[in-house]
Amino acid sequence: MSVFEIGMLVCFGLAWPVSIYRSLTAPKLTGKSLPFMIVVFIGYISGILHKVFYLRDGVLYLYILNAVMVFADILIYVIRKQRGDVELPNR
Repeated sequence: MSVFEIGMLVCFGLAWPVSIYRSLTAPKLTGKSLPFMIVVFIGYISGILHKVFYLRDGVLYLYILNAVMVFADILIYVIRKQRGDVELPNR
């Protein structure tokens, strides 16, 4: 178990509740990127799989917690996009 890995997961993990709160309360979702959130989610899944198959320790729970929060933010984004609450950037 690495203190640096724990620090990284805690720091990233602190940002997701703020992002979820913003996703739930903002009148229009702007500045959110579904592809970015999916990439981050895949990264957390990769970390989970590494912990499960190679180095099972307590950090696994931080990966799971972070992955659940990112997945929740993705779900909120998709639901709000279907309702028309997402402002897409002008191209």
